[in-house]
Amino acid sequence: MQQHHDIHRAGKPCWLITFCAAFVLSACGGGSSGQADLPAAVQSDGAASASFSIEPDAVPADAAGTVAEPTFHLAPVVLDAPGDCDAVDSAASAQTAPHVQSVAADLTGLQTRGLTVQVLEQAQRAHALGAPVLGADGTAAPMASSSVVSTYTPAQIRAAYALPPLPRSGVTPTAVQAAQMGAGQTIYIIDAMHDPNAFAELSAFNQKFGLPACTVRAIPASTKLPLAAANPAEGCVFSVVYNTPSATMTAAAPAYNAGWATEIALDVQWAHATAPLARIILIEAPDASLAGLLGAIKLASAMGPGAVSMSFGTGEGNWTASVDSAFSGAGMTYFAATGDSGSAVSWPSVSANVLAVGGTTLTYTGSGARSEIGWSRTGGGISLYTPTPAYQSQAVPGVGLLARRAVADVAFNADPATGQYVAVIPQGSSAVNWVSAGGTSLSTPQWAGLAAVASALRAQAGKPLLGAAHSALYGQIGAVPGTYAAAFADITRGSNGTCATCIAKTGYDQPTGLGTPNATALLNALSGSSTGSVPVATAPVVTPATINGKVGTPLAFSVNVTSSGPVSLALSNAPSGMTISSAGVVSWASPVAGSYAVTVTATNTTGGLSGKGVYTVVIAAPQPPTITATAMSGVAGRPLTGAITFADPGGYALMVTITGVPAGITFGLSGQTLLINWRNPVAGKYTLNVTAKDSAGLTAQATVPITIAAK
Repeated sequence: MQQHHDIHRAGKPCWLITFCAAFVLSACGGGSSGQADLPAAVQSDGAASASFSIEPDAVPADAAGTVAEPTFHLAPVVLDAPGDCDAVDSAASAQTAPHVQSVAADLTGLQTRGLTVQVLEQAQRAHALGAPVLGADGTAAPMASSSVVSTYTPAQIRAAYALPPLPRSGVTPTAVQAAQMGAGQTIYIIDAMHDPNAFAELSAFNQKFGLPACTVRAIPASTKLPLAAANPAEGCVFSVVYNTPSATMTAAAPAYNAGWATEIALDVQWAHATAPLARIILIEAPDASLAGLLGAIKLASAMGPGAVSMSFGTGEGNWTASVDSAFSGAGMTYFAATGDSGSAVSWPSVSANVLAVGGTTLTYTGSGARSEIGWSRTGGGISLYTPTPAYQSQAVPGVGLLARRAVADVAFNADPATGQYVAVIPQGSSAVNWVSAGGTSLSTPQWAGLAAVASALRAQAGKPLLGAAHSALYGQIGAVPGTYAAAFADITRGSNGTCATCIAKTGYDQPTGLGTPNATALLNALSGSSTGSVPVATAPVVTPATINGKVGTPLAFSVNVTSSGPVSLALSNAPSGMTISSAGVVSWASPVAGSYAVTVTATNTTGGLSGKGVYTVVIAAPQPPTITATAMSGVAGRPLTGAITFADPGGYALMVTITGVPAGITFGLSGQTLLINWRNPVAGKYTLNVTAKDSAGLTAQATVPITIAAK
């Protein structure tokens, strides 16, 4: 008879193991070794056979212990509640200066990174009692001179960065206004742990600042993906889902963590403030491990097109390229914070497929132009591992000749001393606390909101969604002097370290990238719209690209088309089964090995002009799996150990079959290595016949001789 057992291990895929005989299976992960002993039963010929289904590791072994941190900062003061003027008219405070509040002298030394309301309240109580003020790490905070904090409302930020004005409360927006608010688009907020008050905090924020209210909608864990597209007529719909490391949904909420809950509140509220009619899906990872967060990112991509906000980071490593496939969803625009420890490069912002968001210190008085310098704590630098992407070319002023990928790409206000209001409700409380938040955590969800608005405007014009925006930001905007000057404020002052490249300068620089958005002009450039003039009819531009895939794995990618009007799209020289949608998403359900030069033709449906671009689609031929093993020898009655290691170059799942297993041999799993243990060998010669077959249909075989000498 056959027995089938699923072995589950936290944070990584397990093997499905089948022995063609009866046996007893110990619990997965039991014992100090974390291995499963799998005794082979004796058959009539004195041997047993075994089959193993091996899923490729989701996380590289050298990054398995990697943990990310949220990148938010709070000024060391609980703010007075904002006034109610914006509750009636969401733009009422737009032409006024930010709120200024003093910080007690012995609180200014508190570490702002990761500061929470709970720690702030403890510090305030200590201050009132004259006791030493302790920071989040339990050590005494140094004394410092008194300082002040400036805090901006959503209306002031919209005015400072020239975001389109919002219609008054109660006024139904026009179709254009709805698009300028992100209607019909989705923003995915990726964070770890759980914030039980995320919606209550968002509701308090919306009510105080006169922003459109959101409705809650549950997404059951059994929901089939991708999700239906957001309905523009529904406005803001807010959902929370919990993911597993395998990128599936679960009904089990993660544990509460005050720091991550603060990050969640900040991300949700300011993504909504930037794109108030966009759908928001908060994905809470089970923990801050690389496996947990990658599962959340992959789940977002599986749910459907949208902008992804990732306000967290961890140090880059030589493993980063191996997880880049997480950032390849069709129609997705990925944003990540560059960090808050000064000149440094972190993941996921270092990925060439992610827009890295740096930070500035903002000054805006309510009239005139804003003034900014690079924030001293913003991350940024040159990667040690990621090659220079094509979009970071010398054609963009300031980029120069890069050794490898440079971050940041863009920036936004991030200094908590010139912070932005966030409503925080600690676990177990219903009281709303107002804080001045910053960090590149603050910059990131606002850029995700801008991407949602750009996609909404493009959809209204009949164009594909924004998707991967690097080429547009660097090539079509950054490399065109007039367009660049209109769309971006070039930050030329400030630094995030003492290195030669740590200084903000004319054109591109590492602390602030291309700069901060002049939102209306930037959105016009990204959406192809214009104001105040009649656009000149031009042929659509199809930006070519190279797309990589593998046999047997469905392929999907978005084409990048710039056009002065709606376009129709067509493919030529495409392999059988490849199609393109009206939204510009190319799909191929069953890729076949080879290299294909696929021509995408975009035709302007009003002017009749057309443009073409070639997408080189490379589907690598699968390579067979490998089996690494050596002969084993021992002495009867003395324990014998050995190992067989499996690998598949294409990353496919493996089915491994072993025959000729002597009675008494047990097996254990460690990564992709099968550990062999024979506690009481019997004299004789034996041969393990090993076959590995991957899910692409390729097979490898090996034999492992075992010689047991008599005592």
